[in-house]
Amino acid sequence: MLISRKHLLLVFMLVCSLAATAADAKDVVGWLEYVKLFPGGLDIKAKLDSGAKTSSLHCQCITPIKRGDEDWVSFSVHNAKGETIRLEKPIRRIARIKQHSGESQKRYVISLGICLGNVYREDEVTLVDRSGFNYPMLIGRNFLKGEFLIDPGQTYKSKASCKVPPEK
Repeated sequence: MLISRKHLLLVFMLVCSLAATAADAKDVVGWLEYVKLFPGGLDIKAKLDSGAKTSSLHCQCITPIKRGDEDWVSFSVHNAKGETIRLEKPIRRIARIKQHSGESQKRYVISLGICLGNVYREDEVTLVDRSGFNYPMLIGRNFLKGEFLIDPGQTYKSKASCKVPPEK
């Protein structure tokens, strides 16, 4: 059975229309955005990086601690306004991150609430000294998938305005 050009064109237009509808359902964000971290509600500049799997956060005073039988980590986070929060979170795992130099680095992985635009999600975040980088947070594709399209020609397109669960 042969399909006419008219039918092929109709199918093509339908597929394009469905793809455009799926893309429209996602929030378009710039390659740089402000995110809000929870607990604490601290606003942080973040680079959105679909090439990175996991998000990472610049922290100071990263100190492992024990709470009963559990391994936790204590750390400080500050933003460009000089606001600082001190957090303690359970360690979910330790990740081995391969660096550009070829060496690998061990990092604590925690779960942290992140608000980007109107999307709030708990996600795994690695803790690291990012003082050599321009932006204190990197948002990876695990957080971005299914919700966002990144426009690399735009910055600060969204405002962190999530409804978040009450802090404990």
